[in-house]
Amino acid sequence: MNALYPEQWLHNLSTGEKIAAEVRMQIISKTIGSDTIISENKLAKQYDTSRSPVREALKILASEGFIQLEKMGTVILDFSDKDIEELYDIRKIMEQFVLERIIQLDTDALEQQLIKIIDMMSIAVKFKDAESLTVQDLDFHETIIRSINHKRILLMWSKMRPTMESFILLSMRRRFKDAPKDADRIVQNHKLMLKSIQDKDKVSISKAVENNFNTHHMLEKERKHHH
Repeated sequence: MNALYPEQWLHNLSTGEKIAAEVRMQIISKTIGSDTIISENKLAKQYDTSRSPVREALKILASEGFIQLEKMGTVILDFSDKDIEELYDIRKIMEQFVLERIIQLDTDALEQQLIKIIDMMSIAVKFKDAESLTVQDLDFHETIIRSINHKRILLMWSKMRPTMESFILLSMRRRFKDAPKDADRIVQNHKLMLKSIQDKDKVSISKAVENNFNTHHMLEKERKHHH
């Protein structure tokens, strides 16, 4: 596939998931406009596959709110700034809750994992590796979320992650081109979040969450100026 979606992320995905990953990227990047009608046959031809992986892909995308299955075909729904705001609203509420739980736990092992991820984030920034920085960024948050063993929150996170991944990757790629200093700020914010966990301090946790999402929102704002 000549693809927006990184080749190295496709391992371990089924054919249907691979198609979903690429179409998701095209919708988020506005390569495919909203209200476009896509057909199973066309997608099967385009990705050189039978129709059953295409159906799997469409099911995934419908469950994530990217498309609507209509009688005349599959319609692409608009993925707007409001969708992004809403995703970040959910993440903010979720991470605030998780971090408040975490300060009641022993976090030594967690802190070691997070230090390691921050180091890898710094390397990704140094080499302007948007793919790696995106994965490390989301792994950082997922590691925190996993640490409280809350099945339902993890389920919600897993459902959101592919959308976040595509969206953040597109932002990071632009950032490295247009404003590489912003990438440093992302690493800084994750250091603040780690420090608030080490200090077990509720106030600095709220501040760190707020800070992190503000930076991401700034990343998003210029999405409008992309085209």
